[in-house]
Amino acid sequence: METAQVTFIVRGDTSPASHQTIDDGQFGIHNGVNCVDSGWLTCQTEIRLRLHHSKMPPVSITKKKYKRSRFRIKLTLEGFEEEEEDEDVEDEGVPVPVSVHKETTTLEISMISANGYKSRHSQPECGYALEPSQWTEYSIHSMDPYNLELTFEFFEEDMSVHVVQGDGHPGYVGTACLLSSSFSESGKDQGVATLPIMGRNSRQTIGKVRVDYLVITPIQGLQCDMSSSFTKYWKKRSTLNVGHRGAGSTHAARHQRVRENTIASFKSAANHGAAYVEFDVHLSKDAVPIVYHDLTCCISTKKKNDKKSLELIEVPVKDLTFDQLQLLKLVHATAIKDSDDDDLMDEEEEIDEHQPFPSLSQIFQAIPEHVGFNIELKWICQMKDGSWDGKLSSYFNMNTFLDTILSCILQKGGDRRIVFSCFDPDICTMVRRKQNKYPILFLTQGISEKYSELMDIRCQTTQIAISFAQSENILGISGHTEELLKNLSYIGDAQSKGLVVICEEQGEQNIFQVEEQHTLQEVITDETRNSSSCSCYSIPCSMMPCGASKDRNGSVESDSGLSSS
Repeated sequence: METAQVTFIVRGDTSPASHQTIDDGQFGIHNGVNCVDSGWLTCQTEIRLRLHHSKMPPVSITKKKYKRSRFRIKLTLEGFEEEEEDEDVEDEGVPVPVSVHKETTTLEISMISANGYKSRHSQPECGYALEPSQWTEYSIHSMDPYNLELTFEFFEEDMSVHVVQGDGHPGYVGTACLLSSSFSESGKDQGVATLPIMGRNSRQTIGKVRVDYLVITPIQGLQCDMSSSFTKYWKKRSTLNVGHRGAGSTHAARHQRVRENTIASFKSAANHGAAYVEFDVHLSKDAVPIVYHDLTCCISTKKKNDKKSLELIEVPVKDLTFDQLQLLKLVHATAIKDSDDDDLMDEEEEIDEHQPFPSLSQIFQAIPEHVGFNIELKWICQMKDGSWDGKLSSYFNMNTFLDTILSCILQKGGDRRIVFSCFDPDICTMVRRKQNKYPILFLTQGISEKYSELMDIRCQTTQIAISFAQSENILGISGHTEELLKNLSYIGDAQSKGLVVICEEQGEQNIFQVEEQHTLQEVITDETRNSSSCSCYSIPCSMMPCGASKDRNGSVESDSGLSSS
């Protein structure tokens, strides 16, 4: 890249002193860091089309002639010209205005694998080949997103076969057409479209292609600016103290004094030195952002004071309004398997700060601003065996879900340090595109003996998670120590690509093994010190005296990774 030189000329003054040449180094490079960024969505919409082998091969051929063929695929964009109401306008020689989308629609192709990622703004004449271990994604930006004709062209990879003499497109087999208007007509912003592949020389279908799609729209009613942007910023410091679900998981250890994900739990963590508290956010039925870990909860078919033959029914949290959730006497979903209804027999009166299902707004108001928030955006995940997290195969509209939560946070965040995280890669992508103030981390379990393998290719290994995080230009990944301990080189690989690595584990010993060999920016854990008076469950905090946090109440910067300055 050539050195950029900018010359300023003062109008009205022709003296040599009026010409000033400033050598500002390479374009987009500041202090050795690439500062060029794609920004955020304002008035345009982004459409993602993906071809991958997560569940099954995306291309299925029925015609015997091509059964054993491998294909290369190219995507082309066309727009529909709006018909003029007055046909005489064209006859009079008045030029018809060019459709807006022609000037504003762009196409970018990304190929993500465990070995890295490639990004291109152009395609070879015969497109790119599909690989089983690769995630191929087409990103389309448009001001007219629902007026596009998206055509997939299929070419045989071995072009020496079935080549027609004099053919301008050797190996060309057929096409599949997708109309972007079908996204708005379906009312879904994500899903799978199955398209017939039409042969080039006939109207017969030769197979079908499964296209995974995602539509990302800007947040309505909120305007982002460059006054503060931490999307790729993380201050290097020693290990952070993060209170997992506040003062730890209630169900991981039965002796906790306060219930997880309550105002009391977050205050307890803050009082014992936590720089951040971690919690999960999703929506109630009436679209109120709430803090709760699980996708489901249990309700009883008996009255609270009836101690005979209690029957617990598991109900999705999304099916209950905020007011209904406030009336529940909470029982964890595991109580069904354990036949444990002791929680229902406890005293019915609880202090407000100990009540479950606090709203996100209440958390912002109750917790001091010097305590940062690590907010996990809760979304359903599909396992490799086809089952779904919480037995929920459908959830909210993803744009509506995120716009509601992000609007609340952007309005109430103030100077608080906030980091998002999510196990769903599409949520990570959308958060990055919808706003530029707060960073997001991709949560990944990697290859684990403890957790079930996820369906999405991007979630299956730490290596491809790193490639995904780099391709989307997000802050980094939050990994699990089980795989990091086996492959410590992953940490250096991620950091060499400009990514932050955060480590999460419920055991203390594994954390220290990683810490001794590599510096991690943050540790989240449920371990607590033996002292009965300390209830903060992050590693460093569990080793502090309980009064360790007194000196930091007035410090905005403290030992956190993000600084408001």
